[in-house]
Amino acid sequence: MERWIEHYSSSQQILLVGEGDFSFSACLARAFGCAPNMVATSLDSQESLWEKHWSCVSHLDELRGRGCLVLHDVNVHDMDLHYILKWKKFDVIIFNFPHAGHYPWLRERDNQLIQMHRQLLSGFFASARVVLRSGGQIHVTTRDDYPYNIWNVEELAAQAGLVLREKVWFEKSDYPGYHNKRGGGIDSNKKFPLGESYTFKFVAKTYYMY
Repeated sequence: MERWIEHYSSSQQILLVGEGDFSFSACLARAFGCAPNMVATSLDSQESLWEKHWSCVSHLDELRGRGCLVLHDVNVHDMDLHYILKWKKFDVIIFNFPHAGHYPWLRERDNQLIQMHRQLLSGFFASARVVLRSGGQIHVTTRDDYPYNIWNVEELAAQAGLVLREKVWFEKSDYPGYHNKRGGGIDSNKKFPLGESYTFKFVAKTYYMY
């Protein structure tokens, strides 16, 4: 029986990238009951993940117990070349709160960090487009207030041949057990304020035209 949680269905092939403590993917898997349709990934190795997000252990155990494929050391810039992912196509690719890292000498409003965020998203969109199934969607959830709104997410997606289909308010309480984590090496396991957060849903421009 097909099960849903918000925008996501147990019948979809789902790829989650840049997972913090894997609490979001665990929330989806729990809602679905089982998750052989899901692949959840982190940039960190398993060892560094344990150091940054010690809260991840129970989530990883639950994901694997429900049949989700968990992968580490996955860079969103070249995931289309990954030895497993390059053979797959996904209905939905999810990147929640992308962030290029925290640095003591940089603030979110600093142009250098903003450009790093933009480069991260540009690489992600280009790579995700390759492993997206025809008619599929790429979901990026991010804050849309200053200074995050000057990342120009829609512009970056357009450069990869994507177009915005829908923009919806992100309500954290819709995902029981999800904890947004800072990551990036400084207070990694702490939460951060969500502000005005939205999920941007992109589709391939060629598909949107028909």
